Amino acid sequence: MTQPDSVNATAVNATAVNATAADETAASATAANATAGPGRNLPDVSHLVVGVIGGTGDQGRGLALRLARAGQQVVVGSRSAERAAACAAELGLGIRGADNAACAAASDVVIVAVPWDGHAETLTSLRAELAGKIVVDCVNPLGFDKQGAYPLQVPEGSAAQQAAALLPDSTVTAAFHHLSAVLLQDESVERIDTDVMVLGEDRTATDTVQALASRIPGMRGVFAGRLRNAHQVESLVANLISVNRRYKAHAGLRITDV
Repeated sequence: MTQPDSVNATAVNATAVNATAADETAASATAANATAGPGRNLPDVSHLVVGVIGGTGDQGRGLALRLARAGQQVVVGSRSAERAAACAAELGLGIRGADNAACAAASDVVIVAVPWDGHAETLTSLRAELAGKIVVDCVNPLGFDKQGAYPLQVPEGSAAQQAAALLPDSTVTAAFHHLSAVLLQDESVERIDTDVMVLGEDRTATDTVQALASRIPGMRGVFAGRLRNAHQVESLVANLISVNRRYKAHAGLRITDV
């Protein structure tokens, strides 16, 4: 004969065991999330339109390609709408082309990938279109001589700080400085294993840029300080150029222990 009390006692014990297991699982998940590194709790950015000012240059073109391959909506910008349209058609993946002003106006996040000597002029001309946007400056103020690359002095402190001064109605961040344009544009390369140092004053904006970087296979966005620290991040590219020349490589960066 079945004993009802025994059955009930077994059921109660099983419930207690399951509850304990659930508590342990939840605690483990909480602990894992606390140590998961810079990718934890980043926002969903899949719906954002990303514009790339200077998107027909090597760096801009490469970033546009990688973000589009990751599923992002991308608009490449150029001073010439025709040139931007031709670049977009060549890249495919649903990428659109437009002049710089139209690119900025159509985008939620705008990456600035123009040559340093056109940086201030370009941003000044786009102040209205970039108002209210997250602007990601990836420009490296560098000079070159017989000894190689070297960092230039910028009155505002860095290219990113110059951007912030010129775009008071935008939220300026700095990122994507240390990526090889060669690897970015090489469609046979599936992953680019590197970290992207992200700087800025606004946590929501830096989280957004980290999330965008982390959508690209192999990459990880890592918060690296405020804009006042952008100068050394931009300048480090001169060292990477020296590494690449010596070792015939396409060097990137990895941040350890995070």
